Formats: sequence, C-alpha cells, structure tokens
Amino acid sequence: MSAGLSAAITAKPFRSCLSSHLTPKPTPTPIFHPLLHLQKITCAARRKTNFAVCFVLEEQKQSAPQIVNLVEEGSEDVRDCQILIPARVAEKLARKRSERFTYLVAAVMSSFGITSMAVMAVYYRFSWQMEGGEVPISEMFGTFALSVGAAVGMEFWARWAHRALWHASLWHMHESHHRPREGPFELNDVFAIINAFPAIALLSYGFFNKGLVPGLCFGAGLGITVFGMAYMFVHDGLVHKRFPVGPIANVPYFRKVAAAHQLHHSEKFNGVPYGLFLGPKEVEEVGGLEELEKEINRRIKSSKGS
Repeated sequence: MSAGLSAAITAKPFRSCLSSHLTPKPTPTPIFHPLLHLQKITCAARRKTNFAVCFVLEEQKQSAPQIVNLVEEGSEDVRDCQILIPARVAEKLARKRSERFTYLVAAVMSSFGITSMAVMAVYYRFSWQMEGGEVPISEMFGTFALSVGAAVGMEFWARWAHRALWHASLWHMHESHHRPREGPFELNDVFAIINAFPAIALLSYGFFNKGLVPGLCFGAGLGITVFGMAYMFVHDGLVHKRFPVGPIANVPYFRKVAAAHQLHHSEKFNGVPYGLFLGPKEVEEVGGLEELEKEINRRIKSSKGS
C-alpha cells in the first residue's frame, strides 16, 4: 500500500494555465479503485480580476497498469468484492445456525429420551419393590443417597480425568475441544458416550434385580445420568453456546461456572480450573478472583450486546 501511495503523490512537474477553458480537461481514468482517489485533479482557484490559476497533476502512465493488475487479480469489479464479503459472512452465519440447530435437536432428543427412561425406570423399580406391601426403606434410601453421591462424585472424577487424562495421554482427542469447531460435533464428544456406558450398565443391573446392592447400583447409574445431562446443558449450552439454554444463562452461579471454564480455555492459570461446577472454587484457590470477575462482566456485556 505504501508503494501505491508514493507512486500516486510523486508526480511530474506541474502545468499551469491562465484560464480553465483554455486547456482541455483531462480525461478521467476508467479505473475505479480507492488508490486512484489520490490522483484526481486538484484545482485551487483564486478569485481575482478575470482569470483563475489551476494546478493539474499529470497521471503517471506506468502506475496505471499496476493498479489495473491489482483490480484484475483481486476481482472483476470492486462492487463484486463488496458484495462477496457480506455473502461470505452470511454464509458463515447460516452454517453456524445450522450447526447449532443440529446439536440442539440431538441434545433435546437425548435429554427427553434419557429423562423419560430414567423416570419410568425409577417408577417401575420402586413399584416392584412395594408389590408385597413392604416398603424397603433402606434400599430406597440407599438408591437416592447414592444417586446424589454419584452426581457429586462425577464432578471430582471429571476434574481428575480432565487434568490427568484429557490434557495428557488423551490430548489427541480432547484437542478438538480447544480448537475452532468445524461442524456440529467434535471428537471430544466421544467422552460423553464413554461415560454413558457405565451408567447404562449400572441402571440395567439395578433395574432387573432386587436387593440392596442392585438398588445402590441403580442409584449410581442414575446419578451419573443426572450429572451428564447437567454437564451438557451448562458446558455445551451455556459455556460454549452450542445451543440456547434460555433462563439458565441468567442464574448467577452458572455465570460464575461459565466464566471459570472460559478461564480454563484461556490458560491464564495453567489450565485451572479442570472441573466444571466447582470451577469457581478452583479459581479462587489459585488467586484468580479478579480475573474471574472480569470474565463474568465480559460475558454479561457480550450477552447484552447480542
């Protein structure tokens, strides 16, 4: 660009004329390009008795073909470039909307399917337990207690696996989550499927068998399932905006969770936090509360701007 500017302002000596109508007007250049604005005719007129003094910059013959080449190489017409850029932006936005819709359909279908099956499994299992009129209090309490314990324990398991496995030996899979995503899915989604297998196995064993141990297994599978659904909505929906989450985004603690996970992707604290729901606590332990507040405010402004 600097070469184009210097070529445009380094002109040949001036020509002066005593009257504007004595010298033929220079023909305008047929090329429309922003660089040629510097080569337009510059005229300074002084009102005196009966004449005006004009100064005309002669156009350089050698610079014109260079600009013609730039125009020809860039595009056929400047207006085509101006139309092409918005078209690319619109195409990118349409692709993003399509990807978000695809993932939203998958998330809704899986959520309704898993939720309905879990509710039916809980109902039928406890109805079978009370067929003889007896209420197995210990078994029911163990099922609910272990479901809560498994959901909380999954947070610590996810934190450890995130640090020790995903960012270590399994980085070749998890790396897709730290790069710009191409398409609605990424290789990192395989970990969600892997975690679903033990949940399905525990739920199946607890559903088709009676007793305290099957009841505990059923509760553990239920807790893993609940954690997986919550993780999907908060992590994939709220943090990475792969689908809209509605009022979840307005919950203050979930805002802190989203901001803390965003700090993980920025690597300002060597990857901390590795957990999700207890991520703000991890950030506090490494002295990152100030950065956490900045990220929260940034996300609030971004949500209001969009």
